[in-house]
This record gives sequence, structure tokens and C-alpha cells, in this order.
Amino acid sequence: MPEKSLTKTELFKEFLKKIFFLTLGPFVAAFALEVFLVPNNIIDGGIVGVSIILSYLTKINLGLLIFIINIPFFLLAFNKIGKRFVIQTFYAIGMLALFVNLFTAFHVPANSDLLLATVFGGIILGTGVGIVLKHGGSLDGTEIMSLVLSKKFGYTVGEIIMAFNIFIYAASGLVFGWNKAMYAVLTYFIAYRVIDIVLEGLNSAKSIRVISDKAHEIGQELLEKLDLGVTYLTGTGAYSGTEKTIIYCVVSRLELARMKEIIKVIDPHAFISIVDVHEAYGGRTKGSIDKI
Repeated sequence: MPEKSLTKTELFKEFLKKIFFLTLGPFVAAFALEVFLVPNNIIDGGIVGVSIILSYLTKINLGLLIFIINIPFFLLAFNKIGKRFVIQTFYAIGMLALFVNLFTAFHVPANSDLLLATVFGGIILGTGVGIVLKHGGSLDGTEIMSLVLSKKFGYTVGEIIMAFNIFIYAASGLVFGWNKAMYAVLTYFIAYRVIDIVLEGLNSAKSIRVISDKAHEIGQELLEKLDLGVTYLTGTGAYSGTEKTIIYCVVSRLELARMKEIIKVIDPHAFISIVDVHEAYGGRTKGSIDKI
């Protein structure tokens, strides 16, 4: 049977769904920041953490700082990841900046218990960030920077993010005190675990296998739009006896949502298997994995 492409109505519904979640995620994250973390001088990692420290020292509006400091990473993502991701990330971070200011303006009561603020702030923040990541956006430029640097220098995304956050938490200790810095580290690990839960995985890397009659077309799109290393495998269907081409690749969680969108557009009936990767060695850039 010929494959049915999405209708304009279905595309519009998908668009509205994406906008809803790219608005909900920043709202949840802003709530965590303004009710639990910022009032207690507990920072988040990444660009948001840098913004909290600078806002405290300079008294510049926190939402404005979050948006402005992320601008260079929008440009970096535009060149390295793609226009759609940049637009969705731009929107999500804009909403985060807006909601942070709204919660501040309405003087939402804050929780002053440090342990409760750390635990619940981390859980709620991780939920908000996870929602955005799951729907093809990001709330922090650090992961974009890490993704680009990992391809250039060979370090993993996790290693680069950890190195960057060590610097941020050290700065937090100098500004807010080492006790608050330790609470901030605890918040980060709680949020990171919750993000994984929201994304239905425990690792940032995923092993992907795709079975489709349009395997080569999908593989080419993944190469061109996501700069992924793609391997073509050959398999035979046990029932039909038909030879099939199987796509194999490893992606980060930042790339996963976009990858599924690309496959869905080309072949809505493609079979996709996603498996957690505990360790992956070797290059991830274009031309590395596909030489296996």
C-alpha cells in the first residue's frame, strides 16, 4: 500500500502540540527557579546558573540575562544543528525569561527550607527541562556548546558539561558560600536524573535501529541535517523473506527528538528501536561510524 503522508490538519495539530509543550516546560522550570532555587541562592548548572550569579552581583533582571547570554548559542546551533531546533530553542528560552519575570512580578511565595528547596526545586526543574528536550528544544546553551565541542575535540557531551558546571559551582561557592554551592550540586544531580526519566532513558546516548523501505533516503537526511554517523546493515524478514536495509546510529538525547521527526516525515511507518547506550567509543561525526 502507498504510504500516507501527514495532512495539513495533522501537521497543524502537531505544531500546536509542540508549542504547548515548549511553553509548559519553561513555565515549570521558571516555577522551580523562582519558588525554590533563586530565593535561596541555589543555582542551576549551565547558562541559567551563570545568569543567577550575575543577576545577584549586578542586580540586572534575571530573565533578561538568561535570554541575552544564550544568544551566542542560538547562532552556534543555527550553523551546527539546524534552523528548526534554533527556532524552538529561541522560543523556549524566551518563554523561560518571560515566566521568570512573571513569577517575580507577582511575588509568588518562596520555600525557605534549604533541603526541601533543593529536592523539589531539582525535581520540578528537571521536569520542565525534560519536557522541552523531549519536544525538540533546549533551555540552556551549555548542551549545544558541549555537543559541538564533543564532535571537534573528541570528549563526550557529559564530560564537557561536567567540566563547565564545576567552574560554575566553584563560582557559586565564592559568591553564595560553599554550603549553598553543595546544595546547588545536589539540585543539579536531582534535576539531571529527572530529565532522564522524562525522556524515558537513563543515559544521554541512544542506540537507534531503523527499518524502512526508504532507509537510504532517511540515512542521507540524518547525515546532512544532524551530521550523524550512519551505518547500513542488511537483514531478512523471517515472515516475508524480503531483504531489508537497517539503519544503525548513536545519537545524544538532544538529537533524538529531531531524528524521530526526520524519520516520521520521510516514512511514517518506519520501525524504530531505541536502546540506552552505557558506553560508546570512537567518533560520532559524519564519516566515522558509517565506515564500519
